[in-house]
Amino acid sequence: MEKKVVFNNLHRKKHFDFFNSMNHPHFNITANVEVTSFVAQIKERKLPLTYSLVHVLSETANEIKEFRWRIRNEEVIEHKTVHPSFTVPTDEADVFSFCTVDFQRELKDFISEAERVRSQMKTNPSIEDEPGKDDLLFMSAIPWVSFTSMQHAMSYHPHDSVPRISWGKFFQQEGKTMMPLSVQAHHALVDGRHMGAYFQKIEAALVGF
Repeated sequence: MEKKVVFNNLHRKKHFDFFNSMNHPHFNITANVEVTSFVAQIKERKLPLTYSLVHVLSETANEIKEFRWRIRNEEVIEHKTVHPSFTVPTDEADVFSFCTVDFQRELKDFISEAERVRSQMKTNPSIEDEPGKDDLLFMSAIPWVSFTSMQHAMSYHPHDSVPRISWGKFFQQEGKTMMPLSVQAHHALVDGRHMGAYFQKIEAALVGF
């Protein structure tokens, strides 16, 4: 389900036009977030870390409408729900496959669906997106590096408006477990306030997991 977004505020419309006219309209923020409580809960409840983390990241994105906005044919549409498409290893090669899973509000339901799709990807990997499908969140894990910045591959002509969310290797800092988190979004849709809200909500969700 989707609906058209109309900018009735003149300044908001100018903001959209200004950034949408750029060759590279995406911006990226990378920050370390605490996952001490999250990791402890994962171990105690015997939950799969990747699926649980993807669920938290997706749920938070769905709570902010600007992360559900997409540019299509010079118009802005709002999806009711956006779904994670995240990278997973395969048995076919030493490069990843995309694993696209319909977002489920209940964690157990999401894990079950992710397991089903993941089993298909092991021997039948996919790297292509479904044409015309933009109700997605592109996610990737870089578990080998506690990175401090991230640059994503993407098409610029025409550029897409799907947010990119990546996380890196956990590390210890002052007795806490930390995780680098990179969030990239189209600046015509997502501004600094919305990006800041995403990080604030993620931190609260991970602490309260």
